[in-house]
Amino acid sequence: MNIVTLLPFIVLIGAMFLMTRSAKNKQRQAMQMRNQMQPGTGIRTIGGMYATVKEVGDDTVLLEVAPGVHAVYAKNSVGAVLEDAEYNRIVHGIDPDGDLKVDGDLKADGPVVPDDASSLISEETPAAPVAPADPADGDKPRIDLGKSDASDAPDAEAEPADAADVAEAKDGKKDGDADAK
Repeated sequence: MNIVTLLPFIVLIGAMFLMTRSAKNKQRQAMQMRNQMQPGTGIRTIGGMYATVKEVGDDTVLLEVAPGVHAVYAKNSVGAVLEDAEYNRIVHGIDPDGDLKVDGDLKADGPVVPDDASSLISEETPAAPVAPADPADGDKPRIDLGKSDASDAPDAEAEPADAADVAEAKDGKKDGDADAK
């Protein structure tokens, strides 16, 4: 046999060996991470839920997902064991510097930016141009949407169609008529 013939097989076996080796390393690291869980440790599940470990069993973990709310999870469902500083930053909004976040924002002495654009409009300019009141509408002011007057006028020949009339015209039947044999 020629070495050139065996070379693809050797490369394939080497690639499979490297892939299984890296997978085993990841499994070993995940097992070590799950074994370092202790009561009081903050974790993130593989579903993205953050919780505090209350009890650790052989294959299960008792988690406190909210104050007074406990749930039993499999150890394999723990995605990451978090450091205390990271857990407090994510769950409680406390920075490692000790600053407490209020509604997602840090307490700061600098300028406060509003969540909406209400402060960007002055009170003397209206939000939208208001058209003069139409006597047919009962003297209610209308907001000008930029349409021309010709397209605002309803068509005199067009009558509003009722939903029942449309259905009757479509198949020639009234409500209650059936095609039963």
